[in-house]
Amino acid sequence: MRVVVQRAKDAKVTVEEKTVGEIKKGVMLLVGVTHSDTKEDAAYVADKIANLRIFEDESQKMNLSLLDIEGEVLSVSQFTLYGDCRKGRRPNFMGAAKPDYANGIYDYFNEELSRKGLKVETGSFGAMMDVSFTNDGPVTLIVESKEK
Repeated sequence: MRVVVQRAKDAKVTVEEKTVGEIKKGVMLLVGVTHSDTKEDAAYVADKIANLRIFEDESQKMNLSLLDIEGEVLSVSQFTLYGDCRKGRRPNFMGAAKPDYANGIYDYFNEELSRKGLKVETGSFGAMMDVSFTNDGPVTLIVESKEK
């Protein structure tokens, strides 16, 4: 599992000009699932993201987590995170899990975040989405389950 974590002042995702997910302060997540990912991978990444100390405390040091600030999550599925651009000019997406499998892991990941008490909004899995957000900092990190 590969997730791009972007600290956000606000974020929203629209499908066919209709807002399907929107948050205030928190994180914007682009979530990719590969063939070998499991529920354990999803739980590991959800816990890592919920507890990452990427928000400033009163001394302006990144010392607070999403849980500490009661931040919100906008989670958007992103199979292109497993695009392989090493050969040729067209990305190869063979590393991305098949949609049915990926959707199950993605849903479980979002449920894990919700179980931690976080407000979680999502896009529409498999849809063409427009995502907009204000990157706070900017702070952008990549969290991968295979690094655990």
